[in-house]
Amino acid sequence: MAQEKIGTLPVVRSVAALRQEVSRWRNAGKTVALVPTMGALHAGHLALVERACALSDRVVVSLFVNPAQFAPNEDFAQYPRDEGADAAKLAAARTDLLYAPPLEEIYPPGFAASIDVGAIAAGQDGRFRPGHFRGVATVVTKLLLQASPDVACFGEKDYQQLQVVKRLVRDLDIPVRIEGVTTVRESDGLALSSRNLYLSRAERAVAPALYRVLGETAARLEAGEVAAPALADAAAALMRAGFAKLDYVEACDALTLAPLERADRPGRLLAAAWLGKTRLIDNVPVAPAAEASQR
Repeated sequence: MAQEKIGTLPVVRSVAALRQEVSRWRNAGKTVALVPTMGALHAGHLALVERACALSDRVVVSLFVNPAQFAPNEDFAQYPRDEGADAAKLAAARTDLLYAPPLEEIYPPGFAASIDVGAIAAGQDGRFRPGHFRGVATVVTKLLLQASPDVACFGEKDYQQLQVVKRLVRDLDIPVRIEGVTTVRESDGLALSSRNLYLSRAERAVAPALYRVLGETAARLEAGEVAAPALADAAAALMRAGFAKLDYVEACDALTLAPLERADRPGRLLAAAWLGKTRLIDNVPVAPAAEASQR
């Protein structure tokens, strides 16, 4: 099966070639990790690769900008792409194989199947990006079945996505462990994202307020406050900080993403807000109030 190289990094572009390489590793008794990406790699992605290297003998990184998870008015055509630069970063991070399939390898002519994971994908980003998580769930299911890894690493920055993937793996009995990896941040708290490249200098100065406000709000919930007034104050604070629009700021159960009225169980604060034409998402954990009081 065809294998090429970009610099020193081996690259395959077909399911058959990917499976052949993974099978060769399996026959040698090696464990395998997968890190799915859409490219435009930054230190957050490389933290996923680092974690994958720690958990397995061999690491596959997939690079596929998935059109099925972009709405018609979103930035699919403009999404940053630089395969050569990505490959150089992955080689330096000790990736063993890059899987970079063309569109028709993932979605061949006549492709019609989709994966819908239900309520966990319906709120938060699911309300504002119709069809997004169906596209995510479908392509992740395909990648997991194509690579058959022992473990797959996903970032906690996309927290709802992480929970969607965990749910589809559980519901479909896919034999893989999903590993969440802590969000990597700039020194001022801004979560790393490929879309941060879209921010103007003025917008970049405002952006860290998202993490700051979420942290302050989590502290209020952990102190025993009811969620609704704390969330209302958070929304107002974000608008005062300079955000142009707020899609949501919500307190959720950490596993189901159902609304959380009080911090009586592990929770998560999730938010999506706009700076100009750039949509930023972030989240922070909320410890149960009883646990937080014992720190």
